[in-house]
Amino acid sequence: MSFLELKNVSMRFGDSQVLNDINLEVAEGEFLVLLGFSGTGKTTLINLMAGLERPTSGEVWFKGAPVREPGPERGVIFQNYSLMPWLTVSGNVGLAVDTMFPGLPKAERAAKVARYVEMVGLGPAAGRRPAELSGGMRQRVNVARALAMDPEMLLLDEPLSALDALTRGNLAEEIEKIWEADKKTCVLITNDVDEAILLADRIIPLNPDGTLAEAFEVGIERPRDRTAMNNDAEFKRLRAQVTTYLMDVGIEAKVEGARVLPDVTPIHAVPVAVKNAAQSAIEDRYLEFSKVHKVYPTPKGPLTVVEDFDLKLRKGEFISLIGHSGCGKSTALTMVAGLNEISKGAIKLDGVGVEGADPERAVVFQSPSLFPWLSARENCAIGVDKVYPNASRAERQDVVEYYLERVGLADAMDKSAADLSNGMKQRVGIARAFALSPKLLLLDEPFGMLDSLTRWELQEVLMEVWSRTKVTAICVTHDVDEAILLADRVVMMTNGPQATIGKITEVDLPRPRTRKALLEHPDYYAYRQDVLDFLEEYEHGATPKTPTSGGTPKAAKPTSGNGTDKSAKPAIAAE
Repeated sequence: MSFLELKNVSMRFGDSQVLNDINLEVAEGEFLVLLGFSGTGKTTLINLMAGLERPTSGEVWFKGAPVREPGPERGVIFQNYSLMPWLTVSGNVGLAVDTMFPGLPKAERAAKVARYVEMVGLGPAAGRRPAELSGGMRQRVNVARALAMDPEMLLLDEPLSALDALTRGNLAEEIEKIWEADKKTCVLITNDVDEAILLADRIIPLNPDGTLAEAFEVGIERPRDRTAMNNDAEFKRLRAQVTTYLMDVGIEAKVEGARVLPDVTPIHAVPVAVKNAAQSAIEDRYLEFSKVHKVYPTPKGPLTVVEDFDLKLRKGEFISLIGHSGCGKSTALTMVAGLNEISKGAIKLDGVGVEGADPERAVVFQSPSLFPWLSARENCAIGVDKVYPNASRAERQDVVEYYLERVGLADAMDKSAADLSNGMKQRVGIARAFALSPKLLLLDEPFGMLDSLTRWELQEVLMEVWSRTKVTAICVTHDVDEAILLADRVVMMTNGPQATIGKITEVDLPRPRTRKALLEHPDYYAYRQDVLDFLEEYEHGATPKTPTSGGTPKAAKPTSGNGTDKSAKPAIAAE
């Protein structure tokens, strides 16, 4: 008898078929992961298992009995934690204990609460209220509260998706440890392939048509360490296999190429004579950070956030800037954008000092900040009309439509921003930035608010459009794979305050790049290990060692954590 079973389950909302003839068996003690794009019915599936919804057709069975309503034997952990703000950590966990064990003596109750608080690593914070906790700590309270109800089965609905990459990785490892200790049956919904492989016995993707794909068995020995897995041959094989499947079924070629970009000159273009005269000096030092500092005044005195940021970029180079939260990545980006005053040092673009914001430096933020009452076309046209004052109206319109087509919005140009999905809004933001024909493209975690699989899609879009323009670009990211996928060099920052460049790795991988091709490249995981090693060294606030100089691009090489050269290309990781 299966512990949990779905028999011919379908779910329809109005005219929309969300799930289609699902047959699934979950064994007792199994950790099952359901993986898929947004809108494939993952959350609906969890709600059916929890008894929060009833299927349109078919049946859900738990331990041989049909599921008709929610029950404490099936504990649910949602993406949003909904803690009682006036209660402490122990108080919030105690609510669950009181509900399940109302007659428990006070001392036994306190011991049970303390056990679950300690289990999720919150012992030192037991007396704090939610407002005093980070997002990751609040989600730990949520996990502890669900465990305190002592369910026979845990249903986890993307519990880590709202967290930053480091916190998400650490909490995923905590969940694995908890599962190892109690061996409760678990079903986890996620859109993160690495998270799925770290936790699962089986991974089952959901197809866009609401059906289940064939399961991927995960045979990697437990316990699993997310950094160590980078050198595991089975991890690499499975990661490539699952990624390829998801991209094949979920990412269709949405980029069209029918329109021709008109030959018009933006207002900030350098005159040909000036460009030719300065070519030898400008090409290798097209963008130059010279000992840049950012200092903020505080009641306790000046606080140096970024210190001695020294970096030179070639014209047409793509740089990824990566580091832990609070390391000053976005501060460096906003200074070169002219949105944040430089405290000390200088930044030059194309031989001219950066002063104030200018459309020659286009920025794509995490949120694209569109005007909701304007269409995609109108939002994109706002900057274009200012940048091409000498072009005709028809030529400016051609520029707008060319880039909207390139990001896959040919059929949605006239939709209002309010009617676009988050992914589509970010496509407009990318098109708008490229349409300005900037000298420098600045991307501040442009895909950070999107699910993993939508990020993949837009990364492919970004690479396709960038390959046509070769605009000099800097992308701030916390995602190691994104950093390597996009960049010619990955620039790693030490922890703040007084953050600086700690290491630079030159990415010698062929272009044009696709995620599937890079996963199969023999050097890819060596680069990945190089960045992971640096981030792990600084994960717990380690004191920065002698940093690698930003130097000129030609001298940049992968270096070890202490700043010594490894080689022109990192050694291939042992399998």
